[in-house]
Amino acid sequence: MGRFLKHINSPKELRLLNQKDLPQLAQELREFIIDIVATKEGHLGASLGVVELTIALHYVFNTPEDLLIWDVGHQAYVHKILTGRKDVFHTNRQLGGISGFPKRDESVYDAFGVGHASTSISAALGMAIASQLKGDFNKQHIAVIGDASIAGGMAFEGLNHAGVTHANLLVILNDNAIGIDPSVGALKQYLTNVKQGIQKKNNIIKALNFDYSGPIDGHDIDKIISELKRLKSVKGPKFLHIITTKGKGLKQAEENQVTYHAPGKFDASTGDIISKTPSEFTKYQDVFGHTIVELAKQNKNIVGITPAMPTGSSLKYMMEAMPHRAFDVGIAEQHAVTLAAGMATQGLVPFCNIYSTFLQRAYDQIIHDVALQKLPVIFCLDRAGLVGEDGATHHGAFDMSYLRCIPNLIIFAPRDEIELRNIMYTAQLGLQLPIAIRYPRGTGAIAQWKQPFISIEIGKGVQLKKGEKIAVLSIGTIAKNVSEAILNLNVSHYDMRFAKPLDETLLHTIFKNYQTIFTVEDNAIKGGFGSAVLEFAAANNYKNTIKSIGIPDTFIEHGSVTELQKSIGLDIAGLREVFGLFL
Repeated sequence: MGRFLKHINSPKELRLLNQKDLPQLAQELREFIIDIVATKEGHLGASLGVVELTIALHYVFNTPEDLLIWDVGHQAYVHKILTGRKDVFHTNRQLGGISGFPKRDESVYDAFGVGHASTSISAALGMAIASQLKGDFNKQHIAVIGDASIAGGMAFEGLNHAGVTHANLLVILNDNAIGIDPSVGALKQYLTNVKQGIQKKNNIIKALNFDYSGPIDGHDIDKIISELKRLKSVKGPKFLHIITTKGKGLKQAEENQVTYHAPGKFDASTGDIISKTPSEFTKYQDVFGHTIVELAKQNKNIVGITPAMPTGSSLKYMMEAMPHRAFDVGIAEQHAVTLAAGMATQGLVPFCNIYSTFLQRAYDQIIHDVALQKLPVIFCLDRAGLVGEDGATHHGAFDMSYLRCIPNLIIFAPRDEIELRNIMYTAQLGLQLPIAIRYPRGTGAIAQWKQPFISIEIGKGVQLKKGEKIAVLSIGTIAKNVSEAILNLNVSHYDMRFAKPLDETLLHTIFKNYQTIFTVEDNAIKGGFGSAVLEFAAANNYKNTIKSIGIPDTFIEHGSVTELQKSIGLDIAGLREVFGLFL
């Protein structure tokens, strides 16, 4: 473990070290992280890039009394190790283990829970104002934010407000020119010019009334400590610009920063990624990515939009094939949605690809800018349902619930890859309304999914299996679990496909022929597909027994998708058991 790291169980022990020994501690921390993440997986590059900064922050500031807030939290592994979680770090992101992100109920050192970008400045400013109101003018409030996250609109809102306060706030910009994918936009170019010494006047941060210092080398621990000590005595909002290298200390991670953001398992000694047995199946994101290119070649009006996730969403294929028609707008979900709305007014066919959990950040834009105006934006919601080890901040558990109440919006969940292709094809034929298409993280189960396109009739479900005892209504890819659960059961199975509009003709037939009806979804039970069926039953005065199965009314923690499905009864065995009670 290293001669210094083994003795550190909290920042109190860290502060007892001689400053000259901190570079050695940094080396030990990098080795510790690499060794564990190599076998347990996780977010590697971001944490390797902030080792010196994290040591310096806990060395100079009196955490947890001084409040340290990380943006997103991909880079917080060193923070966790130094704040009492070293011995359980091997459980990171695993079921029952520590979270992959800062989390308030996990440690007093985690001042604010994070997982989404651009929140740190607003949170830290809120804390700083609270300290002022309490008369505590010595407490420090530090927000660490990356160059990709600071381009998000909420970060600018926080900076704008902070600049007209006297709050004791320090914003540290960890500038490595990359988020998950390379940073984009005019601000990124501005920061590049600052680093290269081209931009010397008209500093944006100074113009917002911050005391700006930097840029300094984020791997020179003595320089960072010196600057942090100086800034402790500076009144009002301060801004420190540091330059780091994502993946610092692991050659491959430095050279291939996108892949090594979260590389999976790799050889700790060489850094080489351990190749997995190739799946015969394709990730849903890649089905989307290849299909939009195929459609865009046929339809010149199709454009693609992603807020900072070209690799994760696989819009990268379109960006490579037709870069003038595919747009990475940075961490800016609100802008992405309204940009798509603007394009739609001019006859373009925008596919706006946003993770389900991130679309939450653009809720007003969906309502005000898209649905209210009946603009035919095609929302492709990747990572819908349970996503696994990223946990509560990233599960796409709420989209059907928060979208279903919006007028003029169609909601579709394909049960497989072919259905995803066909609804994408249907959507670009000339829908007069916006549509949200939700699909999960990971692979499907059809090897030959690239089939000729077939148009899907809006609002129509299909029967997958005929039985006599009960009817199971599913929506989306959870149909696979249902189909396997009822293999030898005398049960009917319907894939309803649309959460809105419901196939009411089919529902009337089902309610008249089956006394007991189950709804199954990988969305929150509250307000989701099952709720829609219950509303239909109430409106039509049906007295059937209706049982809804889905994600319960709680935030689901981290673990593999299989483990999490089992924990809430959405796995094959759990479904079979509950169906069996009514046979």
